[in-house]
Order: sequence, then C-alpha cells, then structure tokens
Amino acid sequence: MSILFSQNLSKNNEIRPQETEFTEVLESIAVTPKILYFYGKIPEKRVKSVAIVGTRKPTKYGEAVAYKLAYELAKRGVVIVSGLAYGIDAIAARGALDASGITVAVLGTPIDQIYPRANQGLAERIVGSGGCIMSELAPGEKFLPKIAFLQRNRIISGLSDAVIIPEAAERSGSLNTAAHALEQGREVFAVPGNINQPMSQGCNKLIRQGATPCTGLDDVLSVLFPQAKGRKKQAGVITGDDAVETAILRELNEGVDEGEEIVGRLGMEPGDFNRTMTLLEIKGRVRALGANRWALT
Repeated sequence: MSILFSQNLSKNNEIRPQETEFTEVLESIAVTPKILYFYGKIPEKRVKSVAIVGTRKPTKYGEAVAYKLAYELAKRGVVIVSGLAYGIDAIAARGALDASGITVAVLGTPIDQIYPRANQGLAERIVGSGGCIMSELAPGEKFLPKIAFLQRNRIISGLSDAVIIPEAAERSGSLNTAAHALEQGREVFAVPGNINQPMSQGCNKLIRQGATPCTGLDDVLSVLFPQAKGRKKQAGVITGDDAVETAILRELNEGVDEGEEIVGRLGMEPGDFNRTMTLLEIKGRVRALGANRWALT
C-alpha cells in the first residue's frame, strides 16, 4: 500500500453520522452505521448527491453512459457516490473527477484495505481531489466479504438523493443497492438497454418493476432540481470547461440571469459572452429564457 493508505487512522478520520450535515441523512436509514471511518474530506454541507453503480463488466455503451452522466452531474455541483468497484463504479468516479467534481466512495472492506487493489490509484486521486473514501469497518476489522459488500450498499444509497444504474446483469449486486434505495425513499433510475444484451437485463427488469427510465441527463435533473425556473441555487462547486465558462455558470447559479449584467460583472466583451453562451447551450449547460436572459439547465 502507499503511504497515504497505510497510515494509522487518527481521531479526525472517524465520525458518527450525526456529526456532519452531509452524513446525518444516514440517521434515517435502517441499521444506521455507528461510526464512519474515512480518508479525505467529507462534504461540509448536504448537497445534491447521486449514486452511480452497476456491473463490473460493462459494455462500451455502459461505460459511455456512466461516464457522461457522472461528468455532467459533477459539473453541476452534484456529489457522485459509488463503491469503488471495477466497472461502472470506477468509471463514474473518474467522470466526476475529470469534471473537477467531488466523489465519495464507500468500501465494503475495512478502511485500511482498499479494494480492489487495482483501484488504489483511483482512491488516492479521489482523496487528493477533495473527496473521500469511507467505510463502516474499522482498520483491521474481521469481516465476511459476501455480507459486508451487500451491507455497504445501504450506505451508498443512503447518502444519495437518487441512484442511477447505467448497466447491470439480472443478478448484479447493484440491484441490491436499488432495493435499499427504494426502501429508503430514494429515486431509482435505470438506463434502458438492448433486450439481447445480458448486461442490460438488470436495468430492464428494474424498469419493469417501476424504476424511472433514464434516457438522458434531463431525466435526472428534473428530479434533483424540479423547479427549473426560479429554483434555489445549486449547492456545490459548479465548473465549466474553462475559466470563462465557470465564471458565467457561477453567476447564473447566484441568480444573475441577464446577459448584460453578467457581462458587466465579469468585465467581458459582449462578443466573447455570446460565443461562450452558444457553446454552453450546445453542451446542455444553459437554456435561453429570451431577451438575453439565461438559466442553468
């Protein structure tokens, strides 16, 4: 193990769920974890959070969907939660990190045993980018893998406002996460897939059972931010693909919706503003309200 993950845990690396605004939501789930052990930084505030989990052996389609959803949600300040597993979980974490967002990974192993070992570099990147790795299992604690990995799923869904499953087999462990989410009153999204593709059977089954079909980012945003016009500003760190985009998106997030005012506040040239807004609109980050007024999507 690297030095980062071989250090003994100090008092600052363990909390009770009720000690932070972000984790106190776990107080309402069945079998609340007594202690959470963690590396990195737990978000200070309760911000919109989405779990993205799924098969460990995704198709190219599943990989692309998981990455895009994680990337676009993280760009909007949404915390991405996963289990650090191979496949969809790891891809979602990377998507969030590439968007300069925050991601939280919940282990099914003791906090000092990063699993799978191949994802240790990803774990270090998560911590180094302001996110955290957490577990309810203390360093060195004995555990039964088959039980522990299923038990941690309740924490993944419990920390989240919604759970998205981009791709999963009919007997995937991510369906267990979906079951916990439904029990906890969280929204469950499943991405429809090819009926002849084994890795789509789990998602298609969830949809038959009443999960919300996820056909794109807007399906998720409409649930996370139902009041599109005049809604409260989104919590979290909103970023664009460059400094200018980021500045404009943050102005919109603060409630400044008139283009002329944004230009004045940022000291921009009107032409540069118009070009940037065109790009943001193409990317699906903003929508025009008319009369040079704009809103986040």
